[in-house]
Amino acid sequence: MVQREAVLRLDEEWTRIRSGAAPADPAEREALLAELIAALREPARTDPECAARLGLRLSDLAAARFSAGDRPGALGAIEEALRYAEQAAPHSPEYARWYARGLINHGVWLAWPLSDGSRLPRFPLGPAAEAVPGPMERVAGERARDLTRAAVDVWLGLDQQDPVNRRGLAQAKVFLGDRLAELGLTEDAVAWAVDAENDFRRAAQAPGPGQAEAQEAVGHLGRQLELRLRFLTFESLVALRAEGLLPGRLLPHAVVAARIQGVDPAAIAAGLAVDEGAVRATLSARPWRAAWRFEVRNPDGLWDVIGHPWRGTTDVTDRTAEEVGTGLVRQFLASPEGPEEATHWRILVWWHEEGDPAGARFRLTSAAAAGPGATPS
Repeated sequence: MVQREAVLRLDEEWTRIRSGAAPADPAEREALLAELIAALREPARTDPECAARLGLRLSDLAAARFSAGDRPGALGAIEEALRYAEQAAPHSPEYARWYARGLINHGVWLAWPLSDGSRLPRFPLGPAAEAVPGPMERVAGERARDLTRAAVDVWLGLDQQDPVNRRGLAQAKVFLGDRLAELGLTEDAVAWAVDAENDFRRAAQAPGPGQAEAQEAVGHLGRQLELRLRFLTFESLVALRAEGLLPGRLLPHAVVAARIQGVDPAAIAAGLAVDEGAVRATLSARPWRAAWRFEVRNPDGLWDVIGHPWRGTTDVTDRTAEEVGTGLVRQFLASPEGPEEATHWRILVWWHEEGDPAGARFRLTSAAAAGPGATPS
């Protein structure tokens, strides 16, 4: 009993330092955390609270290692943390919450190479893919997805009348959407993000201390969803709309996305269950940013980018990516800077920004570079 009380007092001391309530330099923090982890190991074998706290402190160690750039060390620490956290989870809702958060962190660190700073996929899989993750990254991403799905299940098993649990579940859905997007499961990713946004929207309308945080999450998810619609085919947009997972506020963005892909306005209206007049009004009023780049191939086989005006951006209204691209090609071929007949050249057109991770919306390679005939896509 004396040992247990001493360990818990040490944990309280670490909690104050971790929160910034008590000062400590980096070396003191590191030494105290190591001492605490060592002290918790023995009572954690039989004591649920000590097991739960050991899971937390190993998670703290994992976070410190990750911040220092030691991802393998972080993954090793969080895996050990989760063994103790899972052991303690059935004994208390609070311990279950700690376990769920650990699962999410493990997933984030496993999947780190698959996302950019905006938590958008680096490797959009499928037809738009220009690069793919390595086998080890793909396996890590799949495990991250499974861990995050497990966290969702833990939150679902807790009392949903408790606002803390409702917010935790909504946040877990956000992370699951991230993990699915990284694996190229874009339609499922958007569906989970919309579900999470609905949860946060309800939380933002309820009185309580988490209202401002929920409102901030709604804004963040709204921006993320607009970006993620770029990854969806028209067929996926139609499927989400049919399932009630394409909110009305996203419909204008979906209309533009479909038009960029080359879908006729009448077909857009039918597929998204929107009045055709409203579709045409949206297309005439809502421009999209087209970014393009012409390149020529050197004798060594490398592609060189041609400067302005053959590399640039402009806002486009009610035109497909193919129409933008073919119009630029006509200008390029008729210009004084146009290529000689034997020159190998190509054009790429993106929506939003050059090199958009959603992939080029139009590309065409000259016959000289591609063989018989030019190859649009």
